[in-house]
Amino acid sequence: VVGGDRRKESKDLEEQAEMKKMYSLIDHNKLNGQFRWISSQMNRVRNGELYRYICATKGAFVQPALYEAFGLTVVEAMTCGLPTFATCKGGPAEIIVNGKSGYHIDPYHGEQAAEILVDFFEKCKADPSYWDKISLGGLKRIEEKYTWKIYSQRLLTLTGVYGFWKHVSNLDRLESRRYLEMFYALKYRKLAESVPLAV
Repeated sequence: VVGGDRRKESKDLEEQAEMKKMYSLIDHNKLNGQFRWISSQMNRVRNGELYRYICATKGAFVQPALYEAFGLTVVEAMTCGLPTFATCKGGPAEIIVNGKSGYHIDPYHGEQAAEILVDFFEKCKADPSYWDKISLGGLKRIEEKYTWKIYSQRLLTLTGVYGFWKHVSNLDRLESRRYLEMFYALKYRKLAESVPLAV
């Protein structure tokens, strides 16, 4: 288990209680020496190496945030081929296709999240190719939706649409934002498919 460095005592009482509980579980289950505490990494190359090292040992990436706006760490982990377990609250719910390219976990239901992790590793133990299946599913999902090429193409398309409408109309910023939000909703929320075609 690799986790964030917590050598400095937290001032948050809830976090202190959780850390105390975690250390007692480590002692109870005789897991000393099985954890690697690392400080926050700002070096992207080093981050990638950490993900790849964990991937090489057939590990997994777990991101149990209560809410995650986008989920860059989820994309980074999946890009390295790590089976990823991430919060079902926010961006990761759209990034991961549950059971195919990773798993959604609900941080408010820790026992259920633990069962999902245990089930995954039990399946991997019974059939080692299962780890590869989820790993490849995550890589495929990234290739389909989250590459820089895809991002830049979408950004250029939206920029062109915005530039065109700004040129031909006197829309103020609020109306322009609503117009772009409509495109987002149609493109990413599959609403366009529910609108009948004109005859």
